[in-house]
Amino acid sequence: MSDRTAFDFEFRSIKGKPLPLSGFRGHPILVVNTASKCGFTPQYKGLEAVWQKHKADGLVVLGVPSNDFANQEPGDAEEIATFCEMNFGVDFPLTEKVCVKGQDAHPFFQWIGEQGGFLSKPRWNFYKYLIGRDGKLRTWFASTTTPDSAKFQSAVKKLLAE
Repeated sequence: MSDRTAFDFEFRSIKGKPLPLSGFRGHPILVVNTASKCGFTPQYKGLEAVWQKHKADGLVVLGVPSNDFANQEPGDAEEIATFCEMNFGVDFPLTEKVCVKGQDAHPFFQWIGEQGGFLSKPRWNFYKYLIGRDGKLRTWFASTTTPDSAKFQSAVKKLLAE
């Protein structure tokens, strides 16, 4: 396993500006691969609720749009940002659209697969990754675990207590 942490990776924001995860050093992070035209898309509402509830506690929620699964994120950056804001009031940071699976996966998602094992690699939209204040993967959840589920809420509470 690599001794790298999440802080070794960088995305570009939905507005095209550098978004190094090192800027979140010392903060717990929730990273979610997202899509606008997926059956799980309503989870944006729950993710926004988690962000609003815990951002004062230092939690960073980061949405990572991807078109890897059934072309469910076909829009450009402006369309994605507008959709998320208009339909779900998304205020948490979004990255530019990236690939999250296979050889072309963004390096962060390749690292996630190394850290969490084969099953942790995104198999659909809305996989959720909880990263500790030290930049290490703590746990992950598949698409079917909603942000408002007791299991997920408990994991976030545990992460914040570290």
